[in-house]
Amino acid sequence: MTDDEAARAARLSEAQAKAVRLFAEIEERGLVAPGRGEREVSDRIRDLANELFGTTRHWHKRIVRSGPNTLLPYKENPPDRVIGADDIVFADFGPIFEEYEADFGRTFVLGEDPVKHRLREDLPKVFAAGRRYFESDPDITGKRLYAEVERLAAGAGWELGGWHAGHLVGEFPHEWIDGADVESYITPANDTPLRRTDKAGRRCHWILEIHLVDREHGFGGFHEELLTL
Repeated sequence: MTDDEAARAARLSEAQAKAVRLFAEIEERGLVAPGRGEREVSDRIRDLANELFGTTRHWHKRIVRSGPNTLLPYKENPPDRVIGADDIVFADFGPIFEEYEADFGRTFVLGEDPVKHRLREDLPKVFAAGRRYFESDPDITGKRLYAEVERLAAGAGWELGGWHAGHLVGEFPHEWIDGADVESYITPANDTPLRRTDKAGRRCHWILEIHLVDREHGFGGFHEELLTL
């Protein structure tokens, strides 16, 4: 790895470390709480990121979803919903730290519903198994990794909630990710190797996102972070 690539990898890792701290503070401060609307919680997280890191920009829309809204993929924009006392909630944020993007998502469970708790516990397990699969195959494509994540989800008793399981990440603004540009995504249509360089000759770095849903019970959960570092 060149010095430039090493520095770039370090900056992406530092951005994620700040996102980890942000989400720890979200939990410690109890920002996800019954009686609060999703938009209110999203705004509180936005303000917290500014308080902690001076972060005012996010490279994608801020997402806080609860209950049945957790079934919906990224592109949807459901009406604001008030979080309930026995709810499941996920947050997906893309804060920009010193011109480098983070993309981080976690799930919160309020109450004692055992199915919701099992889902939250399975999310990092599926993520870790997907990462191990990625690391085991130097020539892995987006298509093969998506298929494995789908298999892992089914094995745990869940479905995947979206058409892809991750995407490129980098400096802001990174190379435009368009819905038709399948090579930017971990998706069944992407037959290109994930370990490659981009159009500028830089090493591609990837986010792995796990969106698991239980359509019978009417909810889902989300877990997202760096795959390649």
